[in-house]
Amino acid sequence: MMDFLRDFFSYLKERKKWWLIPVIVILLLFGTLIVLSSGSAIAPFIYTLF
Repeated sequence: MMDFLRDFFSYLKERKKWWLIPVIVILLLFGTLIVLSSGSAIAPFIYTLF
């Protein structure tokens, strides 16, 4: 896993694709929110956002 992250950040650095970092972070946050709330009572409210 660490090799993947190291390669990914070296790719971003080499290709100057720094704008991808916020996109990836937001996608990870949304994915985490959906996974953690899937079994809770707030799940119907979260799914209406999408």
